[in-house]
Amino acid sequence: MSVTEGSAAPDFTLKNQNAEDVTLSSFKGKNVVLLFFPFANTATCTKEMCTFRDELSIYKDLDAQVLGISVDSPFSLKMWDEKNNYGFPLLSDFNKEVSTAYGCLFESFVPAKYDYKGVSKRSAFVINAEGIVTYAEILESPGDEPNYEKVQQALKG
Repeated sequence: MSVTEGSAAPDFTLKNQNAEDVTLSSFKGKNVVLLFFPFANTATCTKEMCTFRDELSIYKDLDAQVLGISVDSPFSLKMWDEKNNYGFPLLSDFNKEVSTAYGCLFESFVPAKYDYKGVSKRSAFVINAEGIVTYAEILESPGDEPNYEKVQQALKG
């Protein structure tokens, strides 16, 4: 099952790159851009997160909090953040519960090469101030990037 547009966003609490709890419902009253990505320190994931970092003022102007989520540990996310200075929380879904709840978890990640079990699919969800998903994009290819323009359009709504 996956989260679809018009549904309530499943709430969660995850550790950020500083091992602090971040709870989705604490952003109620504000828009949230939830970005699942496969792995820190990989080319496409770095490009995607740097794109959001470089456009962070656009998201702030749209009253949106950007949150990145992967199955990486908070420790590797911290090192990645220190290297790239993202400016938004990177959350560790190490136990894969949130990726599962949102329907964006690979059973097998790149089976021909790695065959890793339980890796987040690159996905973008826009959640409005009331906690309703207004945009949902789950990508099957880890090399694809989300539609940045549609994410912003959903926030402008």
